[in-house]
Amino acid sequence: MIRYIAFVLTLAFASIALPALAQSEEEEEFENELSYGVNLNSNGGLIGGAFIRSAYTMDHNMLQFGAVEIVEVKHPREMRGYSSETGDSFIIGKQNYLFVVRPHYGRELVLFRKAAESGVQVNALGAIGPSLGFLVPYYIRYNYGQLGTPNDVRTEQYDPQDHKSLEKVQGSAGVFTGLGEGDINLGAHLKGGLSFEYGRYNESIAGIEVGVMVEAYTKKLVMIPDAKNYSRFTSVYLNIYYGRRK
Repeated sequence: MIRYIAFVLTLAFASIALPALAQSEEEEEFENELSYGVNLNSNGGLIGGAFIRSAYTMDHNMLQFGAVEIVEVKHPREMRGYSSETGDSFIIGKQNYLFVVRPHYGRELVLFRKAAESGVQVNALGAIGPSLGFLVPYYIRYNYGQLGTPNDVRTEQYDPQDHKSLEKVQGSAGVFTGLGEGDINLGAHLKGGLSFEYGRYNESIAGIEVGVMVEAYTKKLVMIPDAKNYSRFTSVYLNIYYGRRK
């Protein structure tokens, strides 16, 4: 009888341990992951942009990854105005948008690994890469008409020499008006941060990444001519991401 009980207990233990072992082995078989999400940063307003990232396992605690990020960088002096005639909005004194494409390569170190179906995994990461800064003309609608004469509204890139009266600005023309006229500027960026992954299952990815970034260009990028413009930018960022492993 004792032998029979021991045999049953052995089978029960095996039925529990073997699937857990198989699951553990399956976790180690994950070789790459693909994630995507939105970027919020201190230079980009509410939503700064979007990104996509592909990572590959180097060893049990280290990954390498490549990513591409597209964001808008705003001048810290930006202030919104409204036309008294049309009610449309515009950015006072803005001459150019700044859109940045940031391809980068980095590595990610697992600091705390989460359990299979619960907990939070914490990773430290760093990345470096080039920055392609696109200065896109900011167009406004400006009324050249004088008192007692018909309206003469023209769509032009803002110029502080030609558009001296805010009362004559009818509003902005929208980003698509000057999108094909962008001027490319070369730079580089460096970023570091922590990611907190809370996906319930190991094959799914969901989490946030917080960190700081430094970016520098070869010349000052003029967004508002009448304000101080910069060739170097620093920001605090938050990425919200989702994805899958396989």
